[in-house]
Parts: sequence; C-alpha cells; structure tokens
Amino acid sequence: MGKKVVITGVPGVGKTTVINRAIEELSAEGIEYEPLNFGTCMFEVASGQGMVRDRDEMRKLDQAQQRDLQRSAAQVIARSEGNVIIDTHCTVKTPKGYLAGLPEWVLRELMPDTVILVETDEDQILKRRLSDETRVRDLEGYNDILEHQQFNRAMGAAYAMLTGCTVKIVKNPDFLLEKGVEDMKDILR
Repeated sequence: MGKKVVITGVPGVGKTTVINRAIEELSAEGIEYEPLNFGTCMFEVASGQGMVRDRDEMRKLDQAQQRDLQRSAAQVIARSEGNVIIDTHCTVKTPKGYLAGLPEWVLRELMPDTVILVETDEDQILKRRLSDETRVRDLEGYNDILEHQQFNRAMGAAYAMLTGCTVKIVKNPDFLLEKGVEDMKDILR
C-alpha cells in the first residue's frame, strides 16, 4: 500500500502550485504520486445531484449536505492505490463558523500518513486572492486570514491525534516557490 498524504492550506496560499511542481519533479526521480482534489470529488457528487453550479457554492450548503458530500468523496479516495496526495482544506470557513475539512469519520476512512499545512504571510495571501480572477472568493482581511491559518494548525494537530499521522508545515512565500517545493519533496520521498 502506498502513502496517503493530505495537503492543506487556506485559499490563495498556493498549495496546488507547490503540489504540482513537487509531483512533477518527484516523477522525474521515479517517485509517483496521484494527485486527488478532495473538493473536486465533492463537487462532482454535488453537481451530479444538481446541488451546485460551481465549487465556491459548496461552502454555502448546510452542514448535513456538506457531510454527505465529504463522505462520498472519502469513499472514492479511500479506494485509491499507490502514493496519493489529497489536496484539500483543513477547515472550511462557512457563514456559521469553521467546518472541519476532514472530520473524524473521513480521517478514519483515509488514515493519512502525513498532513502537510502550506502557509505563507497573510498579506501575501490577500494579494494573491485579489489578483485571482478565476475564483469567486469572500472578501477577507489580514486578521481573518491569520485566524484561519491559526485554526488550521489547531485542526491539523487534532487530525494527528485521531490518526497517529505526522503534521508538517511547508512555507510558500512569494519568490521562494523552489524552497517550498524542495521542502515538500523531502516529506514525500
């Protein structure tokens, strides 16, 4: 059985960019990972049921609907073989508060080896969000982003307590993508 690695980060931190580069470079070394996006799996289920038209609408669904979507996505991912990177959010900020991106019953299904938190300075995340015209994001300030990253750290620790996995932080600051990619590769090897 391969490794199951959960990689998380707040919207705009650049986790998908780091993941894609690390996977590409590891593949050249003969180390293969299948990238799976937890939100995409959830979206495929939700759109197939006519619940949403785009991914950004999912966080506005009620908790029961989100739980059902999480369960369905976890079942799909749990059947994967080989090394798998599960790209997801540690927490989802909803109008009623933070929702665990990977609740206990999802974690028990996945049983990750490692949870990686991709982080950077809040002001950099804010700039990235404002310049990204491909997504419809809620307007948040520096303190909101700081709170979200801090909450993600706490939730990452809880995930480790439930599964026995390790937790690692990878920094992805502007102009230092290569350093973040190298740190990611070191963990994935």
